[in-house]
Amino acid sequence: MNQELSILHLALNASWVVQLVMLLLLAVSVASWAAIFRKLFALKRVKSLNDDFEREFWSGTSLNDLFSAAAQNAKLAGPMERIFASGMREYQKLRERRIADAGTLLDGARRAMRASYQRELDAVESNLSFLASVGSVSPYVGLFGTVWGIMHAFTGLTALTQVTLATVAPGIAEALVATAIGLFAAIPAVVAYNRFARDIDRVAIKLETFIEEFSNILQRNLGAHSPSGH
Repeated sequence: MNQELSILHLALNASWVVQLVMLLLLAVSVASWAAIFRKLFALKRVKSLNDDFEREFWSGTSLNDLFSAAAQNAKLAGPMERIFASGMREYQKLRERRIADAGTLLDGARRAMRASYQRELDAVESNLSFLASVGSVSPYVGLFGTVWGIMHAFTGLTALTQVTLATVAPGIAEALVATAIGLFAAIPAVVAYNRFARDIDRVAIKLETFIEEFSNILQRNLGAHSPSGH
């Protein structure tokens, strides 16, 4: 009886609809785990790059030197460094156009940093919607497989003159495997989504704080001919 009710045996003996649901959920689970690991390493890299640039920014290095390094390192730079480069680029363009109004210079730099901030945040949030969909939809897909399997099991009992637990149990167990696989796919996705959402919120707050701090530095340096230090 134990051998007959093993998960593999139940899956192989389920109806083709339930098997299709199981295969779909297993594929979604594999894709979900792949997305989880990609996001885990991506967020770790973003945090590391932001921390490195922030240390360099506050080390006393001149803004022009930081901007030159950011321009050379554009492809490998982190979000904070790219936001800084966007603000400095716009600031210098406005200065080259002989614009001396402090408000115009500061507003231009802030708008450029805000646009860059939104692009960076969109990139960091990629794949989150997929994890949210897996977490919310997988249990219902599994439940559909279970309902279909139970209907199929009971339909097969109509030809029997005597129905016992031994005849009903395998069909119901086969159907319930679909719900189990649905939960197996959904639970890690929900846990990972919540964790990543918190991590991304922290990244967003850190980037917004940097934008405000850098804006204040630019404002203090507006009296100089060029933002040479901070």
